[in-house]
Amino acid sequence: MHFSLMKQKVTDEMREKVRKRAGHRCEYCLLPERDGLIKFHVEHIRSSKHGGSDDLENLAYACPDCNLFKGTDLGTILGEDETFTRFFNPRKDVWEEHFKVVDCTIYPNTEIGEATIKIFQVNKLERTELRQLFAEDGLYP
Repeated sequence: MHFSLMKQKVTDEMREKVRKRAGHRCEYCLLPERDGLIKFHVEHIRSSKHGGSDDLENLAYACPDCNLFKGTDLGTILGEDETFTRFFNPRKDVWEEHFKVVDCTIYPNTEIGEATIKIFQVNKLERTELRQLFAEDGLYP
């Protein structure tokens, strides 16, 4: 196999840089990483199958749910006109411009926020309940 086609490994050093940059929170739903209860993922904003790299600018810190619901998708179809809308990109977008939190439920401010909420399923009951537990301890948002 040609070397440039081989997948690079995200090193422990890179993982720690991504983790610190994210403030030890999921960059999509803002769930805090706490006491190793949930092992967070370093995920590719643009997956390798879509031409994404292992560069720090293409990596985000994500809770397992956000990462698994996102998968390798880049966006989704919204509305009756079937417009493709990309997901929130934590390297290019400002979270507060696309989302707001009310009582631990995340609401969209934009179509990008709507697309992200739809596919990442951030408002499933068990996810809002988990955020509520963190909020009670003053850790969310």
